[in-house]
Amino acid sequence: MKFNYQAQSKDNQTQTGNLEASSKEEAISILEKHGLYITSLKEENSSIYNKQINLFERISKKDVVLFSRQISIMFKAGVPIVESLRSIAKQTKKSKFKEEINKIGDKVEGGGSLSQAFQLCPKLFSPFYIGMIKSGEVSGRLSETLDYLADHQEREFNFNNKIIASLSYPGFIFVVFIGILVLLMTFVIPGLSELFEGKELPLITIIVLGAANFFIRWWWVPVIVIIAGIFLFVRFARTAVGRITIDAILLRIPMVGEFIKKMNMVRISENISTLISGGLPIVQALEVTSGVLNSHTYKKIIDETKSAVRRGDLMSSVLIKYPNFFPALFVQMVTVGEKTGSIDTSLTNVVNFYRADVDRALETMVKMMEPLMIILIGGLVGVVVIAILTPIYQINI
Repeated sequence: MKFNYQAQSKDNQTQTGNLEASSKEEAISILEKHGLYITSLKEENSSIYNKQINLFERISKKDVVLFSRQISIMFKAGVPIVESLRSIAKQTKKSKFKEEINKIGDKVEGGGSLSQAFQLCPKLFSPFYIGMIKSGEVSGRLSETLDYLADHQEREFNFNNKIIASLSYPGFIFVVFIGILVLLMTFVIPGLSELFEGKELPLITIIVLGAANFFIRWWWVPVIVIIAGIFLFVRFARTAVGRITIDAILLRIPMVGEFIKKMNMVRISENISTLISGGLPIVQALEVTSGVLNSHTYKKIIDETKSAVRRGDLMSSVLIKYPNFFPALFVQMVTVGEKTGSIDTSLTNVVNFYRADVDRALETMVKMMEPLMIILIGGLVGVVVIAILTPIYQINI
């Protein structure tokens, strides 16, 4: 938020100006720290219209990635952290994100640490992100940590974009399939029903005509069923039982399960190696990693590993008990890292291997999905063609 102020200095001089702050209270606190007595303080651009625009603004992952890179570069160049945050906030076009950055700046300017400031925005910055900042502060390597964190954010963002881009074509084919189905049921098949009136029809034609008639008269029924199904599924997926059940089912699906396992290998390896190299103790690194995992199964195993390490056991002693979720290569690399005292380096090698493996698995899945979707569309059209041509052929005979 931007505030216009009028204040009196200690030598009774009147000062006016504006400043950025996350709230009116923060603005007052900042001015009082500079020895000013406030006589007037008003928020700038506080119209209802601007507030409504803020409601529709969405802070994307790309915004956070760009912010991470900017603060890394500026801090590395020797710009004080508060000044860096203020400068980035001024350049930010999204007012909602600008407010969040100013909130962080206010906290740091008020004497809080950077990690404490980031904790004010849990929806934007994950426990992993905050954990890395905290480790950089403790180890005195905040500049290196910010640089490493920016690299990590960019890798994650590019990796997720690659998955979305790979699945976009099969998704497009599926939309085409739905469009063809609606077109056939709404326009093509009903137009032929009069042609077959009073004729003895094959079973396949009766089924297709019946389905088309049902769709025209009761189209809202499948629409309601689909919407209700999605709503109930989302509600179920948000419950603890739902997350466990869905996770267990996904891991058992051929190809999909293997792909999810490899994805978790990448996420676990990269998070732990990044946190340890940033100076975080291994127990804390495991705790932060557990917090960012979506898979209940892997989260449970990492929590068990954390408890074992806290007791003085090795990570590998737990992971080796789960060969279906942690392959021999992963366990072997962890074992080597524990013996040499360079577990972060060993896990970095694992990341490189499994990232390439995930790319190959994703490419294979997409290649298999494309012909399956085409066969599905071709099969649908084929059924309709047979249902239409068979009675026509019988009439001509």
